[in-house]
Amino acid sequence: MPGMKLLPALLLAACASAQAQSEPLTRLAWLAGCWVQPGREAGSVEQWMAPAGGLMLGMSRTLKDGRIVEFEFMQLRAEDGGKLSYVAQLHGRAPTVFPLVKQTEAETVFENPTHDFPQRVLYRLAAPDRLVARIEGTLNGKARALDFPMQRTPCP
Repeated sequence: MPGMKLLPALLLAACASAQAQSEPLTRLAWLAGCWVQPGREAGSVEQWMAPAGGLMLGMSRTLKDGRIVEFEFMQLRAEDGGKLSYVAQLHGRAPTVFPLVKQTEAETVFENPTHDFPQRVLYRLAAPDRLVARIEGTLNGKARALDFPMQRTPCP
């Protein structure tokens, strides 16, 4: 039957498409878990869920004197065609999308040149339990970069 020969090919194509969509996130599975910045107040944390369904969800909060001074909701998502994007929502504001521009086994770089600041967001695995997040770009005509070194911690 001609239709029966088509079914395996369709299944193979669907599996390849799903794998291509999850591939970029699979390479970021090392980000899943809880991360703290040494020297920050207890309760200040960045947390990422494991990849599932073409998406990783993250959130961060920073405390000072027991009060939240900053929070952010984040997404790492596989767009159509498997292209990866970082989506940031600082203080619950409108989301900003940063498309992937570089990905290796230990570093991922996202860029949105039209955003005010930052224009680039980077995550680099420095060691199995060490992470450096970095934002960089131009602010008021001056180049600027901020590093956020973190270490893995048990999630509450």
